Amino acid sequence: MCEHFKLDKTTMKPWHATILTLFPEMFPGPLAHSIAGKSLEKNQWQLSTINIRDFAKDKHHTVDDTPYGGGTGLVMMADVVDEALCAAESAYAEQEQPQYIYVTPRGKPFTHDLARKLSKNSSGIIILCGRYEGIDDRAIEHWREEKGLIEVSIGDYVLSGGEMAALVLMDACVRLLPGVLVKEDATTSESFEEGLLEFSQYTKPRVWKDKAVPEVLLSGDHGKIAQWRLQSAKAITKERRPDLWGKHLI
Repeated sequence: MCEHFKLDKTTMKPWHATILTLFPEMFPGPLAHSIAGKSLEKNQWQLSTINIRDFAKDKHHTVDDTPYGGGTGLVMMADVVDEALCAAESAYAEQEQPQYIYVTPRGKPFTHDLARKLSKNSSGIIILCGRYEGIDDRAIEHWREEKGLIEVSIGDYVLSGGEMAALVLMDACVRLLPGVLVKEDATTSESFEEGLLEFSQYTKPRVWKDKAVPEVLLSGDHGKIAQWRLQSAKAITKERRPDLWGKHLI
């Protein structure tokens, strides 16, 4: 579909995230630090960016225009976005199937289950970041039909652009990649793994501001500790996320 673009396919060996953005300098941003940053240095995952503005058609590098039908703001052009997506696609071998993602408030909610699914896709992900009033829907429709692009939202609010959402999405995926977290079971007791929020956690000192650590956690009885943690997770979920609690009861 995009034969006229040819990029170096050697960059696509580990799990790979490709970001299409007007602001490539925003990446890796916070992902250059802590767990994500260390695993990036170890080449456990890779990140590349494509500047959408590089595919503008005029000398002014115009990527947007006023919306048909009137209204405030500007809309990113379908042809420019399509060219950028073609460039991203060209870096993959024919048998590879990266998941195309457009981060937008109108997308389906981003969940831990989706993060796990994306982290297991050996071909990685391609994230399209919009700006202004969004992207001409013809480009989104075309790539949804041709390549299975999905629209994903990280919450019911509006950001200035998709870059912050892309960072959130990548961070959630990267920490689930094999070998990224030191302990193999590090993710199994986290929030959402069993449809519950995580249980309360404590560390030293044993007493702080007259508040003591629950005695059961000091008992050394792993069975009782596991039972306490389960009850803690249930109580917190029921109180703070009745929507999750309802699903857990089904």
